[in-house]
Amino acid sequence: MKTSIRTRFTLGVVFFLVIILILSVLSAYYLNMLSGKTSAILKENHYSVIYARDMSENLTNINQEITTNYLTNKNLDSSFINKELKLFDKSLQLEKSNITETGEDKLAADIETAFSEYHDSVKKMMKPTKDIASIVYLQNKFGSLYQKLMLLSQMNEKAIEIKTNDTRVSAKKASMQMTIVGTVCFLVAFAFTFSFGSYFNERFFQLYNGIKEIASNNYGQRLYFDGKDEFYEISLVFNKMAEKLSGSGTKKALTFDDIELKEDQYLNDVQELKRILISMKSIEEQALVIISKLENKK
Repeated sequence: MKTSIRTRFTLGVVFFLVIILILSVLSAYYLNMLSGKTSAILKENHYSVIYARDMSENLTNINQEITTNYLTNKNLDSSFINKELKLFDKSLQLEKSNITETGEDKLAADIETAFSEYHDSVKKMMKPTKDIASIVYLQNKFGSLYQKLMLLSQMNEKAIEIKTNDTRVSAKKASMQMTIVGTVCFLVAFAFTFSFGSYFNERFFQLYNGIKEIASNNYGQRLYFDGKDEFYEISLVFNKMAEKLSGSGTKKALTFDDIELKEDQYLNDVQELKRILISMKSIEEQALVIISKLENKK
């Protein structure tokens, strides 16, 4: 099957694009995986820690307001307390919709029950009549509710720690896998580049030397390329051209030899004619002498 040089170049470019695509897809996959785990930590546990912190802050503000006003014998700021109660309830509802850990739903339900009881106790404290028993009861409810909020925060902080460690392990594993894949792709690309470059360099070098030999009148130079690409066709044309030049040179050499041979034969013929003429002249002189002697005898 004939494979053209253009096809080889195209296949080489496609090969490199495939390697780049593989690395890009793997990188995107691992980045999305790590991003998903990080987002899960943020969405599932970090928000719960924030909700627990906000509810603890609201609860502390309410308790300080009640305690301070009881000790100073002042009226409670009902608007401030109602505001803190609403904020607490809002954070509690958000926490109930963000249950992720085992046992967190039960803890959230206990917090909601304790808050309901605390809420009723606070409403009673907002009335003019207050006694020490009510303050003690409220403080007990405050301590119990605050403890549950701390448990909620600790549960999610522990989950964050575990998931963060898991994410670190996944990141290390992904980094190792990407290193292995990247190394393999690099070695394959390097081997392909070396083979690809050697293929063309060797043929260009042979073609260059062949042209130099022909230019130096070495018409016996021939090219032999394997395969069925353009280099093979070039070698056929080159060898045919060299064969024609070699035949033309031989014909010219034979023509010059023939001319020299003919010149030698011509000179020999001339010398032979000269020798014959000299012989004929000698015979003529001898004949004249004989004729003269005969005439004198008469």
